[in-house]
Amino acid sequence: MTDVDYMLLALAEARKGEGHTRPNPPVGAVIVKRGKILGKGYHHRAGGDHAEVDAIRHAKGDLKGATIYVTLEPCSKAGRVGACTDAIIAAGISEVVYAISDPNPVNRGRAARVLRRHGIRCRRLDFSKAAALKGELDQLIAPFAKHVTTALPYVTVKIAMSLDGRICDLKGDAKWISSAVARKATGRYRERVDAIMVGAETVRKDNPSLLSHGKRNDDLVRVIVSRSGKLPRNAQVFTDGRNETLVFADAKTALAELGRRGFLHVLCEGGMKLAVSLAQAGLVDEWITVLSPKVIGELPIAKATVISNFKGYEDK
Repeated sequence: MTDVDYMLLALAEARKGEGHTRPNPPVGAVIVKRGKILGKGYHHRAGGDHAEVDAIRHAKGDLKGATIYVTLEPCSKAGRVGACTDAIIAAGISEVVYAISDPNPVNRGRAARVLRRHGIRCRRLDFSKAAALKGELDQLIAPFAKHVTTALPYVTVKIAMSLDGRICDLKGDAKWISSAVARKATGRYRERVDAIMVGAETVRKDNPSLLSHGKRNDDLVRVIVSRSGKLPRNAQVFTDGRNETLVFADAKTALAELGRRGFLHVLCEGGMKLAVSLAQAGLVDEWITVLSPKVIGELPIAKATVISNFKGYEDK
C-alpha cells in the first residue's frame, strides 16, 4: 500500500466524526509500521481524544519507528485535551504524514517544528497523483476552515427543481419534485452536518422532521427562520421529542448565533426566499441542485408531466 492508500483509510475514519465534533474538525488517523496497520482512530466529539490519540490508544504492537497518517496537521498546543504532538512524541512514532495544513494561520506549520525538534520526520502528503483525494480532504475540512477564519458556519443550499425551473407548483406544494433516490441522498447528507435550516413556509406546508433518514444523528440541530415567529405548535420539529429546534427571525442572525456556538456546517433545504436571502448576503458556500425530469407549468405536482427519456442527475 502507498501513502495515498493509507490516507484514504484515514479519510474514512474522519468521515465517522462528521456532524459530531463541533467546534473541532473531523479528523482521522492511521498508524502503520513496515506495511502493517497497527491502529486507526478518529475524533469522536469535542472534549474527547483527538484522532491521533484515539489511534494510539487503539493500536496493537510497538509504535517505535511507526508512521502515523493524519488528515489534518496535528495540534501542537494543549486545549481541552493534551496536544497531539506530545502524544506522538511519547508513543515513539518516527514519522508523521498529514494531508491538510491547519487552516488557522496562528498554528499552521507549528506541529512540524515541534516534532522535528524531537527527531520526528513530518511531511505533507504529495497529492501530485491524487487530485481526487485532495478534493475530498479539502471538502472535509472546508466547514472548519471557514469557521476558524470567519466565525461563521459553512452553508450548503440544496434546491430541487423541475425542468422548467420550478421548486413548487402554483399552490406552493413541493412534494415531491425530487426522486426517492435524491431524497435518500439528502438524508445521508443530514448525517454529516451540524444543523438543518428551513424557512417557516416549509414547516407550515410540508411539516418535515428535518432528521436524517438512515443513521441517526442526535447532534443535529433543526433551525427555522420565521420573521413572524408564528409556527404551528403541532409541527413535528416541536413535538417529536427528538433533536433540538431553534427559531430565528432572520438567516443572518441565525448563522451568527450558530457560529458563536461553534456550529461548522449548516444545510439549508427549504424555501427559495431563504435561499435567495442567503445568496444575496454572500453567505452560501456550496449549492446542490437536484434537477427533476418533470415539467410542472401550472399543474399540481401530482399531475406534472414526466419526461420519460430524460436522464436525471444530482449536480453538486
